[in-house]
Amino acid sequence: MAVAISTKRLKNSLNNIINNVSVVGVRRSLSSSSSASTAAAAVAEYSKSTSTSTSSQQLIQLEHQYSAHNYHPVPIVFSQAKGSCVWDPEGNKYIDFLSAYSAVNQGHCHPRIVKALQDQVQKLSLSSRAFHNDKFPLFAQHLTSMLGYDMLLPMNTGAEGVETALKLARKWGYDKKKIPKDEAIIVSCCGCFHGRTLAVISMSCDNEATRGFGPLLSGHLKVDFGDKILGKALGGGVMPVSAVLADKDVMLCIRPGEHGSTFGGNPLASAVAIASLDVLKDEKLAERSAQLGEELRKQLTKVQQKFPQYIKEVRGRGLFNAIEFSAKDLSPVSAYDICLKLKDRGVLAKPTHDTIVRLTPPLSISMEELQEASKTLQDVLELDLPEMRKSMPEKESHSAPTTCDRCGRDSL
Repeated sequence: MAVAISTKRLKNSLNNIINNVSVVGVRRSLSSSSSASTAAAAVAEYSKSTSTSTSSQQLIQLEHQYSAHNYHPVPIVFSQAKGSCVWDPEGNKYIDFLSAYSAVNQGHCHPRIVKALQDQVQKLSLSSRAFHNDKFPLFAQHLTSMLGYDMLLPMNTGAEGVETALKLARKWGYDKKKIPKDEAIIVSCCGCFHGRTLAVISMSCDNEATRGFGPLLSGHLKVDFGDKILGKALGGGVMPVSAVLADKDVMLCIRPGEHGSTFGGNPLASAVAIASLDVLKDEKLAERSAQLGEELRKQLTKVQQKFPQYIKEVRGRGLFNAIEFSAKDLSPVSAYDICLKLKDRGVLAKPTHDTIVRLTPPLSISMEELQEASKTLQDVLELDLPEMRKSMPEKESHSAPTTCDRCGRDSL
């Protein structure tokens, strides 16, 4: 139906119909009108200034009301993403320097990975390990051949992978090393982080992760890892996929009925994982990470040289990097506050504790995007930080060390 509506009338009536009619639908209904282009522009402008201006806020409020408060996210809502960029519901564009904790190393919505997902989900998504499927064996062969191990045990999340590795290590100790019953010890690194399940936090030195969840599991000491645990980017950002790899004399300690997962090794995840691995290899993302990571650290070091009173250290490997700020000189501003200002200027990063900002963009990020992010950090420190330090109330001193409940070491 062709309808001619003035811009003024359209703006007045839009509040009544916006919840029932999409903007695209309104544009189409007006397409044959003599004022179509004017009306469409009005719809776009008005929807941006009214409806969508509150949509992010409403979504954040809904999450706060109906979801557990186990995260303290930077206040931005992801609505669409491609490569290294993210858009919120209002259409604002950001460069992603977290990449879902490195789960989207290949970049958001990589076309080859998305196609693998779409092709497989139309044929078969789940079989369980009670039966064989035609994708998991190919994935198992692909990953073990790439990394030089004999076998893998598929799981879903990273924490599941770690739990599986702990069980496998214990079982190997009892079967092969003849450790007396219930005397096996798991040795882990001080300062490690592998997730938040009970066995995993029993290795943790983070009081925030352990306090209030005791008693922790016994049989944990410190340091060394032998077998490889993979997760995060194995699913290309579209599926949770993890795997534990080991050679046969270790892996075959696990027998039928002793460990399992309904979704582990499912055909959909296997197809996605194969595509994700192929992208990493074919696009030489590991090599790109090494080259671009070196360049990023050079850029960040230049920023550090301009603001030595604020930046204590720039460190990293490949595109997995961090900036550690001086708690005393940054105070009362925190790393989270820095991330909020980065977000306001179009760069998304996440703090680790009070003084560290983690910078882990997708490995597909461009040189231009790296430079833009470095320039944004410089702008935050030069233009925003002085005013933030003046306007924010003083906080308790950050310099006092916190003693780890588990190992007794001090950490800031």
